Amino acid sequence: MLAPLLVAVLLGAGTDGSGETVSLDGDRPGERLDVTLTRVVDPAGPEPASGGERLVAVELRLENTGTVPYEDSPAPAAHLLDTTGRRFTGLSAPTDAGPPLPGTVTLAPGRSAAGYVVFRLPREARPAAVQFALDAGLGDDVAHWSLS
Repeated sequence: MLAPLLVAVLLGAGTDGSGETVSLDGDRPGERLDVTLTRVVDPAGPEPASGGERLVAVELRLENTGTVPYEDSPAPAAHLLDTTGRRFTGLSAPTDAGPPLPGTVTLAPGRSAAGYVVFRLPREARPAAVQFALDAGLGDDVAHWSLS
């Protein structure tokens, strides 16, 4: 578990993330994905039914730059870290920010998809970074965008 976080720090800490593209290699030969964090929306309503929480949405663009089809679930592959180090897993849920990424994304080589991943955060939490890894978030190669 520590290795992916260390890779994340080495890949992109200290950048604002907006519009930055990070290339990720998958576990299968020929599996490669370019991931771009294009926008962060906070708050991203609608407000969760449980009080004391809010939704934050990040827009991601996924482009298959590999030689084999990419198929994965992007929401659980995305994580948002707050300024205290808490980690929140993405959800494929409706948001006022825009259309969500589908629950499963399948991309032929050269194809791309874009949409939002939603995070449920305590109202007082301040987003600090976004992470994304292949294989539903379990891949060794991790993209990291600093939001501060």
